[in-house]
Amino acid sequence: MMELYHRSSDRINKLITRAYSTSFSLGILGLNKSLRDPVYGIYGFVRIADEIVDTFQGHDKAKLLKRFWQDTHLALEEKVSINPVLHSFQRVVHQYNIDPSLIDTFLSSMEMDLEDRTYSQAEYEKYILGSAEVVGLMCLKVFVKGDEAQYQALTPSAMKLGSAFQKINFLRDVSADFHALGRTYFPNVDLSRFDDDAKRAIEADIAIDFRRGYEGILRLPKGARFGVYIAYMYYYDLFKKIMRTPSARIFQSRIRIHNQKKYRLFVSSYVRHALNLL
Repeated sequence: MMELYHRSSDRINKLITRAYSTSFSLGILGLNKSLRDPVYGIYGFVRIADEIVDTFQGHDKAKLLKRFWQDTHLALEEKVSINPVLHSFQRVVHQYNIDPSLIDTFLSSMEMDLEDRTYSQAEYEKYILGSAEVVGLMCLKVFVKGDEAQYQALTPSAMKLGSAFQKINFLRDVSADFHALGRTYFPNVDLSRFDDDAKRAIEADIAIDFRRGYEGILRLPKGARFGVYIAYMYYYDLFKKIMRTPSARIFQSRIRIHNQKKYRLFVSSYVRHALNLL
């Protein structure tokens, strides 16, 4: 009967992923079938922690995050949890030998979001490391299926790709982060005077991360390459749309890629993958 609980927990993380992210759901569908449930497990864990600090208004977020952190450690120690999200996640961690320090680094970045703040360069780099780069490394552990040499070789690229994705999220959500949550992630940027020059400087930094991340995609195992490429293409299309959008509009509204366009990107990415045109 425990197997039924395993499957049910995995299904819950799949539902969470599909509810919160069309883009990542499409990316996961592009993975080899054996890799999908583990990545759903990672996404479900990351999403719940992020929701605690971003959307649980009217509740003691610090207390809830602390409890979630403690429950995560208990799940890892006991290899079971009555929280289906954590139960599924701990199974992924043990199966793929994910370093627990990556998990604590991620949760430390979530903790940083509990306070309104303007980030310094050091804080910015620390936040991106925990909120994005180590998540990429968790997924990489799954993609290489225990091949430590391959994991070490691809680590820099996986981190850069996660960094690029997160920085694009920051640009996309700059208005909501500043006005609703009191956050200014980009260091040395006065968002009250956000202009095209500041935007272009941020975009140049993202472009470097994107190039380095793409180099790693080409070296991923075949079962993971297409799925990660889909996510890359979605974010690259979003990035191009942001670059075409004036800073004033970026600061007023959230730039989106409609689902119909995402599905077209999925199809075109599959064609490129099938024809070895990546």
